[in-house]
Formats: sequence, C-alpha cells, structure tokens
Amino acid sequence: MATLQDLLAQRAEIQKSIEQLQNAERSKAIDEIKKLMSDHNITLADITAGGKVSKSATRADGTPKQAVAPKYRQPETGETWSGRGLQPKWLKAAIAGGATLESFAI
Repeated sequence: MATLQDLLAQRAEIQKSIEQLQNAERSKAIDEIKKLMSDHNITLADITAGGKVSKSATRADGTPKQAVAPKYRQPETGETWSGRGLQPKWLKAAIAGGATLESFAI
C-alpha cells in the first residue's frame, strides 16, 4: 500500500504533466490562430472590434454618426427623447393624459 508521501509525489507529477500538456495545447492553438489570421488578413483590431462596425453607427461614406441631442425629458425619471423616430411610451401616455409636448421640452 502506498504511503501519503508517495501519493503526494504522484499528485505533484500528475499536476506537472497536466500543466505541460495544457501549455503545449495552448501554444498549438495560438499558432493555429496566428496562421488563420495571416491567411485571412485579420488583425487584432478586427477581433476586438467584433470584426465589423454596425451599419447604423456609420454613414454611407463610412464616417461615424453623431448622437442627436435630446429635445424632451420626462422630469420624474429623467428619460429623454431626441424628437426623432417613434415617441416613447412615457411621452405618449403623458400626452394622452392631457400634457403637451412642449411641457417636456428641454
């Protein structure tokens, strides 16, 4: 029967073997990724940016769109609306309740 010291030594050897295999597999994966990036002309910036920019975030010429300043604010919650697109539910409900659009102007 093995002693505690023998078992601890075995565990240390096994742990060392596991770490060596993990490092070897990690290196192999990194080399594979680098090769794929080179083959497909992919940069690190492409990966960190998600590979593409949302079309709604850019104009047709590729320049980024600027955020539109809000024109209306709901006083209780601080929610805002730029005046573009559909009216938010909080504004529709307030107008239906008798408020005017101008009363929410910033």
